[in-house]
Amino acid sequence: MLVIRDRHGETDDRILRDTSAEQIGTVLIPLLSKDVILCTDGMPAYRQITRNAKIVHRPVNIAAGQRVINDVYHIQHVNAYGSRLRQWMAKFHGVATRYLASYLGWHRMIDRLGQNVTPTLCFQVSLGKTRQFQQLITT
Repeated sequence: MLVIRDRHGETDDRILRDTSAEQIGTVLIPLLSKDVILCTDGMPAYRQITRNAKIVHRPVNIAAGQRVINDVYHIQHVNAYGSRLRQWMAKFHGVATRYLASYLGWHRMIDRLGQNVTPTLCFQVSLGKTRQFQQLITT
């Protein structure tokens, strides 16, 4: 799974077949603007992806104890989201792969709206009635 999150809390997560540069790049690049500065962990695939896409890359070497670069660049937003996701998923004691995308969407909604998520809202969003969802996001 690949989690993409910006400083404003905009989040996307995608299920990957593998962690090759080709697979990650195919998913990641369309989500990024050309002027982005991408902060990642030190996985070599990201270096190749950002070089090919001509995107500024700031890899954080977590294995070496590095958490922040220049007091600005970090991956803590992604790490915190991943932690909340793992904690939330634990209560299900495993999820079938074919349902994983639905669970991820459910978690994104809960993460974004907190206690404002109701069964009615989930049902309306699933039917494409997103006006109520947009109203909650902007309040």
